[in-house]
Amino acid sequence: MRSKTRQCGFTLTEMALVVATIALLLGLGLPAVRMLIHSFESDTGARGMINAALSNARAIAARDQRYAGVRFQQDSEGNQYMIFVVHDFEKTGLSPGFRVVEGMKPIKLPENSGVMDLMVRTNHGASPAAAASSLDEPLMTAHLDDTNPQNLGPDRKNNYVRDASTFSVVFSPSGKLVVRTIRVRNSDGIYQPDNGVSGKISPDTIFNSPINITDHGVGRFVQDDYAELGLGAEPSRNRFILYDENYFDKLDAQERFNYLSSLALIYINPYTGTMIQPD
Repeated sequence: MRSKTRQCGFTLTEMALVVATIALLLGLGLPAVRMLIHSFESDTGARGMINAALSNARAIAARDQRYAGVRFQQDSEGNQYMIFVVHDFEKTGLSPGFRVVEGMKPIKLPENSGVMDLMVRTNHGASPAAAASSLDEPLMTAHLDDTNPQNLGPDRKNNYVRDASTFSVVFSPSGKLVVRTIRVRNSDGIYQPDNGVSGKISPDTIFNSPINITDHGVGRFVQDDYAELGLGAEPSRNRFILYDENYFDKLDAQERFNYLSSLALIYINPYTGTMIQPD
């Protein structure tokens, strides 16, 4: 006598429910996973890039036997770059004057990664003397308020945030990290150049004036002649913080200050030029 065998399995309806459930879980979970991975890659990638840039700047200082360093600065779109600069009194006409290292292009930091020195200028006037002043003070909550018109420049960007995210790390000809006043100017050495005015023309494709950048398409970063924009002479730095730009932009002034204050300072070894990672 033939015995009946019992068949086991899923019906089409049950299979559809399982597939739909898995798809739903993936849809909910993957964005969070992607954000976590992206954050990790951006932070780790930025640290590696900064360490490499510092090593290169130190080597340039020793090779050229002049002060050299890495300039951190945002472009008009808010992307932060590292730019190699060297001291050059002859071309800039300034005792603390630096210019771009010839043949070396700016290096863009990973998306969402930003660095700040947590210091801002005390003089935001529009005169030449204001740009020459190197006095600064710690970043405060009031500086981070994007709703305060006095904090915003003509481009509606926060001048204090621009100031804190613009700074330099400098090495001496012996390769040692130093703190000295630095003011980055275009390689033509022209104060507030304007390519529409005879005698004020500067074709510098890296550092230039706001008017040349916006009206003439020359230059990517504003030179240190515009204290009203938070850009002028200032001491070089030996420490900074690394922060998440996307997260920072979503916060109000107090939340921004609390967030930045919670981040560990990253110091630079004065003898090796490498970043000292916080515990």
